[in-house]
Amino acid sequence: MRSESVAPEAEEQKSRRNKRVVDENAPLIPKVQGSDAEGFDEFNGASFCGAVFNLSTTIIGAGIMGLPACVKKLGMVPGLLAIILTGLLTEKSIEFMIRNSRAGNLSSYGSLMGDAFGKYGKALVQICVIVNNIGVLIVYMIIIGDVISGTSSGGTHHSGVLEGWFGVHWWTGRTFVVSFTTVAVFAPLVSFKRIDSLKFTSALSVGLAVVFLVIAVGISIFKIIIGGIGMPRLFPIITDLTSILELFTVVPVLVTAYICHYNVHSIDNELEDSSQMHGVVRTSLALCASVYLLTSFFGFLLFGEGTLDDVLANFDTDLGIPLGSVLNDAVRFSYAAHLVLVFPIVFYGMRVNLDGLLFPSSRPLSQDNFRFASITISVIGVIFLGANFIPSIWDIFQFTGATAAVCVAFIFPAAIILGDRHKIATKKDKILSVFMIVLAVLSNAVAIYSDAYALIKKNKTNT
Repeated sequence: MRSESVAPEAEEQKSRRNKRVVDENAPLIPKVQGSDAEGFDEFNGASFCGAVFNLSTTIIGAGIMGLPACVKKLGMVPGLLAIILTGLLTEKSIEFMIRNSRAGNLSSYGSLMGDAFGKYGKALVQICVIVNNIGVLIVYMIIIGDVISGTSSGGTHHSGVLEGWFGVHWWTGRTFVVSFTTVAVFAPLVSFKRIDSLKFTSALSVGLAVVFLVIAVGISIFKIIIGGIGMPRLFPIITDLTSILELFTVVPVLVTAYICHYNVHSIDNELEDSSQMHGVVRTSLALCASVYLLTSFFGFLLFGEGTLDDVLANFDTDLGIPLGSVLNDAVRFSYAAHLVLVFPIVFYGMRVNLDGLLFPSSRPLSQDNFRFASITISVIGVIFLGANFIPSIWDIFQFTGATAAVCVAFIFPAAIILGDRHKIATKKDKILSVFMIVLAVLSNAVAIYSDAYALIKKNKTNT
């Protein structure tokens, strides 16, 4: 919805209750047509708490499982500070997006990039969202396979829940577990054509994430009381240049943990009072950063140098506490179930963007059953293959985090500020934007180099 001039803020807030957002050229938000449009017209706007809930759900995903490994690489003090710094930079990048969207009266990330850089900019952000979300969905499937059937790391096999209960059988193996979950659980959930149909599963997923965190923190505190935990390493182990470069491999994981930019406009469009959006962002990021800090602190405290890339896989050992095995299973099941329920939300956004990129002039995806089914089945197949051939979530975090995620989270918002199409950026904004781009490009370039070097060295050693 566009107008020749920007209405006063008070008028904008008042009219938002009955605002209908229709942007046929912005596939980052669902198109509203037919009967859906009538229901939207009756919608009086989302509350502050509802918006915080939705944005927090977007943020908290599989990234939380890799953060304890980040702290292990950096040490407790630099690791926790890095989590806080990434959260602060994320808040600023989202502020850049919102401010420029207000100035141009734009209702999606795609239209924002299109306004700043034309159709190629819009296509680029769509591609990055697709790559990032497919990578995240592969991570979800990998974690579910790790939790249910088990995983191996450093020559040590960590049994999954089914293996621990019933032993090693073909039906407790990774291939069968992932295949069954894909067909019996993911396929039905991703078949919904409206994201609103998933609101109850989304609410349940947040509750399951909280269950995981409460149990993990409780176990750590109990072990501290009984003296079962030693002093954690506070700083990184640096021996040579290679060890320094390896520290940068945590950057893509940190970026992936906070990425939520592709849902910011959708949440803002439904918010009853648009002036509250900055508060929504700050509250959501503060909440998620708190969860991340607690998970990282207690996860590394509990497992120390044995912390795995996917900390859920650590919950298969004897914790030395009463009912340890029951709590282990509860932790793993609660978060695996959380990821199962978040999967369709991430898939929905990816599918809408993929359809908008490939078929920009076609009728709405919800009205074309063949196109809907073809895209859904094809992408599910790609994700399934990725989950079976990529053994570690750290590998996929490095790829998506160092490429698509860092572009969506930092490089694109900073580039929009530097372009300053609407002449609203301050000198401080531009300096911070340059810092974001330089930090993002250099740190992720070093991370990619370090990962490639480590992979080549590992292959030479094996041969």
